[in-house]
Amino acid sequence: MKCKIMKEDVLEGIQKASSIIPTKTGAAFLRTIWLEARDGVLSIMSTDSKLEFSGQYPASIEEEGLIGVHGRNYFELMRKLPPGELELQADMDTQSLLIKQGRRKYKLPTYDPTWFQNFSPFPEEKAIQWSGDFLRELIEHISFCIADDNTDQMYYMKISPLEDSKTIEVCGLNGHQFAMQRFEHQTMFSLLGEEGFLIAKPYLLELRKWLPNEELQFTVNDKRLFFTNQKQNEIFSLPVSYDLFPKYELFLTYFQNETSSMALDKDELLESLDRLSIFNTETQRCSYFVFDDQELVIYSQGQDTGEATETIPMDFQGSLDKIVFPTKNLIEVLHHFESDLIRFEFTKNNGPCKVSGEDDPGYVVIIMPVEIKEETYYTDEVVEEEQL
Repeated sequence: MKCKIMKEDVLEGIQKASSIIPTKTGAAFLRTIWLEARDGVLSIMSTDSKLEFSGQYPASIEEEGLIGVHGRNYFELMRKLPPGELELQADMDTQSLLIKQGRRKYKLPTYDPTWFQNFSPFPEEKAIQWSGDFLRELIEHISFCIADDNTDQMYYMKISPLEDSKTIEVCGLNGHQFAMQRFEHQTMFSLLGEEGFLIAKPYLLELRKWLPNEELQFTVNDKRLFFTNQKQNEIFSLPVSYDLFPKYELFLTYFQNETSSMALDKDELLESLDRLSIFNTETQRCSYFVFDDQELVIYSQGQDTGEATETIPMDFQGSLDKIVFPTKNLIEVLHHFESDLIRFEFTKNNGPCKVSGEDDPGYVVIIMPVEIKEETYYTDEVVEEEQL
């Protein structure tokens, strides 16, 4: 292999390829970036045995060929080189990749090309258009509610069609939080089949890193989900699962008989919670919400930090008098809404609570409050000696 490339043409592709390979663990071929010079382009490919990335970038080819190099080292070298033309040449005698840029010369060891396995091609016949921006936002809205344990059924994001409509439902849960986004996409509806599929959380996070800020194409077969960018010079694919997903429909029915609701300004609530979090401790991580007519009283306390109380105007309906939320969890939930006005729907003080926003159509998050437990940190107690 021998070719010339412009660093600025390939650096982003090398960075994307290096981001999915293991840093230290795993077999050497999984830590490899594969470079193939052919038909006027340099193909850059990598895999961690599950995720696959391939990109094609313009190059001046003198000799065609395929080599593998240590992915992280190759990326770090390319990142630190100045812009300009680079010459890449494989030396099969020393099993090295020679890199030249002006008076700079480098030599990296290469791996046996027989290790290389062909990547899954993009199935163009079923590809449909989607927005990269919307997909990134969708992943951000859902992924924070997905469990981290890969032995848990809640390790996945579920994408499925709703019956008798053209609506797509995407959701994730982790035992104490649930996020769901619904949207319409007629062509995607037919692609998902009857049940849809699941995507593991780590794959979602890597997909989010790759996503371009433009329209893209995607499709799915019985094993993998495929994406390609507008130029169709990059392909990112990941495994899908058809395992069982926890039944979540039941707790959605709780809100058909809600007992109370509250609407208030999101930013004002966030600012209050941020200040109250100063008074949280490792053992007391909550904020107490007291519904006082049309004012919300929020307070927090800690044995070593003191107490804080704030009052926020709200629109309240119902009979609930008090509820308690983990402060940081609620802050994280609120940050995923665009709306200025946020609505809370309550079932009871220890039951699920639904959060929605008027400018976030189809998006809801359900959070669980904690058991109300007041603690008294300082007491004066008189103990009388028992008479014998």
